[in-house]
Amino acid sequence: MNPMVTNPLTLNLDTVHLTDEQFYELCQNNRELKFERTAQGELMIMSPVGGESGNREADLIIDLGIWNRQTRLGYTFSSSTIFQLPNGADRSPDAAWIERERWEALTPEQRRKFPPIAPNFVIELRSATDDLDTLRQKMREYMDAGVQLAWLINPQQQQVEIYCQGQNVEVRNLPTQLSGEDVLPGFSLSLSCY
Repeated sequence: MNPMVTNPLTLNLDTVHLTDEQFYELCQNNRELKFERTAQGELMIMSPVGGESGNREADLIIDLGIWNRQTRLGYTFSSSTIFQLPNGADRSPDAAWIERERWEALTPEQRRKFPPIAPNFVIELRSATDDLDTLRQKMREYMDAGVQLAWLINPQQQQVEIYCQGQNVEVRNLPTQLSGEDVLPGFSLSLSCY
């Protein structure tokens, strides 16, 4: 195991059950920390990313956001957004997109807090400290929640894993060109070697 790879700090809350409102308040009262919550109720405290990962993440959000501004098909979200998935997990992908009709069907209160919706599309970018197996489990969770297309970008191994509903995971070596397929019509992303 790489000594630089770490899992998020996971707190087992077997005897304490945080309601959705309590979890929201915990996040609001500790904005300097990034939290996620598993379907089993475990609280995960995520470590911040370094400069290289932060820059790459920003570039991905910019590319997705520019495509979305041109098409006006939906809404783009950053890694600061937590989504309540149908299985009870609260997750924050590095970048996400939701089609317009699905997002606008939520109430203003649902949109203001942690939206109870699985995005149509997500990107996870593996940082130098991320455990690959943990990220793969998260990708499977996204797919089980109804995410239609997901990309796990792995600079450490110069690969990207493509998750698409009803299909086996496709692994490509970098550099490669990714397509948004039917989920993000006309969106493509050129990934060079990281």
